[in-house]
Amino acid sequence: MHIELLREHCMSLTSVTEEFPFDNDTLVFKVAGKMFALTSLSNPTSVNVKCDPELSEELRVNYSAVKPGYHMNKIHWNTVTFNEDVTDAHLLQMVNDSYNLVVKSLPKKVRESL
Repeated sequence: MHIELLREHCMSLTSVTEEFPFDNDTLVFKVAGKMFALTSLSNPTSVNVKCDPELSEELRVNYSAVKPGYHMNKIHWNTVTFNEDVTDAHLLQMVNDSYNLVVKSLPKKVRESL
């Protein structure tokens, strides 16, 4: 996956912002101030996405590209390496799932304002 495709997809989702809260290299995508995806600008070879814990385990077993989230909560985050093991379409679906998990966890008033 090319980082620009990832960026365009993330930015196409409702109320998404892109930020650099950690350093000048880690691009973070947020909805309502909550992270749902992050990647490196200097070495865009993977993306961290939030995931349902049960699905996380299943993805890690079935795809060599999916590992516990690097520098993240290993229960709720996966790091997905860009390679042929996970198609671009599947990776973008993981991004959508991450976004939806975050939106679902927002207070009702915030969700309704999106």
